[in-house]
Amino acid sequence: MACSCSGPKNTAPSAGFRKALWFALIVNATMFIVEGIASLQSGSVSLMADAIDFFGDSANYILSLSVLSMGMLWRSRAAWVKGVTMTLFGLVVWARALWLMQTGTVPEPLTMGLVGILALVANVSVALVLYRFREGDSDMRSVWLCSRNDAIGNLAIMAAALGVFGTGSAWPDLAVAAIMGTLAVTAGISVIRHARSDMAQATASEAGSAAH
Repeated sequence: MACSCSGPKNTAPSAGFRKALWFALIVNATMFIVEGIASLQSGSVSLMADAIDFFGDSANYILSLSVLSMGMLWRSRAAWVKGVTMTLFGLVVWARALWLMQTGTVPEPLTMGLVGILALVANVSVALVLYRFREGDSDMRSVWLCSRNDAIGNLAIMAAALGVFGTGSAWPDLAVAAIMGTLAVTAGISVIRHARSDMAQATASEAGSAAH
């Protein structure tokens, strides 16, 4: 999903942001395991896509924590890496959905729905904790976007579960997986653009300081 990005704030993130990242990391790592197992049991590509996303978010939170005490330039570089990761994730989901279209496998809707609700609770909790940091630098912005997109994706998974139950077809699951891929690609491109802007301004700032 496209977004408008604010300019960089060349200040160190607060201690509260570090705590929020640790909370988000623990929640996402736990849900990666839970949803990964559930996706294999149910045969749902949208659950698998969400599980992969939980894994990617966990890795991204680790990356954010590792550069949190560094300057704007390094934080914006980390955001750029995360933007690329989000974009690649979306492309992989598209490819997976296209491949499963050929198999005709129908997922198990009850597991999809129950796990979707659990994942929604987890993502909303993370999104609420991170909400006040959404207008920060590109690294903070990318963390917020990940959480927001995940919550939207979980609502879509629950809708897909109802669709699969009602139609006996895999198409609702595949459609949601495609939507989740689109969200990842558009948000990833947005983060990349914001990060490049932050990197340019941080580089210019450092060059100006060196000149003086």
